[in-house]
Amino acid sequence: MNYREVTPTREFLCSLEHGTDWREEIEEFAAREGIESAWFNAMGAVQDAEVWFYDQEDKEYLSVQFDEPLEVAACVGNVALLDGEPFAHTHAVLSRRSGQSLAGHLNSGTVFAGEVYLRAFEEPLEREHDDVTDLDLWL
Repeated sequence: MNYREVTPTREFLCSLEHGTDWREEIEEFAAREGIESAWFNAMGAVQDAEVWFYDQEDKEYLSVQFDEPLEVAACVGNVALLDGEPFAHTHAVLSRRSGQSLAGHLNSGTVFAGEVYLRAFEEPLEREHDDVTDLDLWL
């Protein structure tokens, strides 16, 4: 198990801007505030979404596109540096009008409305390539 103790430094409440990309908004905020590691929770709605599922056998992401309004019933993630830039690793549970849930790695989504609670940490996290999983993980 890889672990470390972290020291919280700052906490933020953010409203995502309508029409922007959900994950990019979080990344741009982190870059603007000089945040190199954080944990966040969010909720809201998107106008469309691209959700990724990681195929563990083939070691590749499979993309699923949804061109419809969706509620972001739950969203959780962390911010770490990837190639020197803040990267928001974002997972979400999305809900259709029918109540059917969709979930996975939220690669992108056009913000209708979004609210984020983000807690930044003093210690930076950096993502590096992991040969076993073929993923960029914080190690």
